[in-house]
Amino acid sequence: MKNTWLKVASAAAVGMIALSALAQDYPSKPIKIIVPFPPGGTSDVMGRMMAPELSKILNQPVVIENVGGAGGVVGTERGAKAAADGYTIVQTGVGQNAVAHGLDPNLKYNSTTDFVHLTQVHSGPNVLLVHPSLPFKTVKELVDYAKANPGKLDYGYTHAASGHMAMELFKQTAGIFMTGIPYRGGGPMMTDLLGGTVKVVFLNQDVALQHVKSGKLRALGVSSTQRNALYPDVPTISESGYKGFEALSWSGMSIQKGTPQPIVDKLEAAMVQVMNAPAIKARMDSQGFVIPTQGSKAYSAFVASELANWTKVIKTAGIKPQ
Repeated sequence: MKNTWLKVASAAAVGMIALSALAQDYPSKPIKIIVPFPPGGTSDVMGRMMAPELSKILNQPVVIENVGGAGGVVGTERGAKAAADGYTIVQTGVGQNAVAHGLDPNLKYNSTTDFVHLTQVHSGPNVLLVHPSLPFKTVKELVDYAKANPGKLDYGYTHAASGHMAMELFKQTAGIFMTGIPYRGGGPMMTDLLGGTVKVVFLNQDVALQHVKSGKLRALGVSSTQRNALYPDVPTISESGYKGFEALSWSGMSIQKGTPQPIVDKLEAAMVQVMNAPAIKARMDSQGFVIPTQGSKAYSAFVASELANWTKVIKTAGIKPQ
């Protein structure tokens, strides 16, 4: 028996030494971040903000690979299938890791079991916007009109985007019916919104800002539970009569399940360090983004809650994948 325990203890000690060496050696080559969207959007901006700062900390190049398609699903699936060795990080987010599960229960990845979620990077509200030709100045005025005139208000959306989900939740919460006008992309929708062809949308706060400042659009409410720094005079939907209403755009960084724990710990620590840097905070604040609670525990719980929330909204609305 004594010899058996000695063997077990010896094996454990060897394992601990091997793990320690693994953490010290990592990384020994460039690291890739898969951003599952084309260049130029908010997700791409967040990934490119993180990459050079991680490179400084980890002493290896950190490069972005844009893999667009199916609302982020194509790139996320590729990331989930990559080797669990710490050299392929996956940018996760509301569309591909929450909404997608509500749309398609047969996805080829599971956002709660196939990934280790390292930390959340950003959170930002959508803004409920109306064309200035409409008389509404408050959320209540819009809701009162929609209840008195079911289906007469048109709203624009791009399928399964955060603004679409915010609108579906808003309709369900307020108990109203409006007519949805689908768009293939945000550009055409914005053109019609500014022209008054479609009158109501939810749009990411950073995209909406210039049009609100110019008076081309009117902001009635923001979809976070606290007011946004870029819209200090615009109330939240929550304080406009729908307590607890929240519909956020968000992203974070994740790694494949099975990645050795020392590597996970090293990446998590590096990412938290990046997000706590004053320069990063200043940059995020200037665009109206919030840096959420950092770390794997908080982000993992958040992803799970968002997946459950949006699956419920999608099922209630009867939304199908395109």
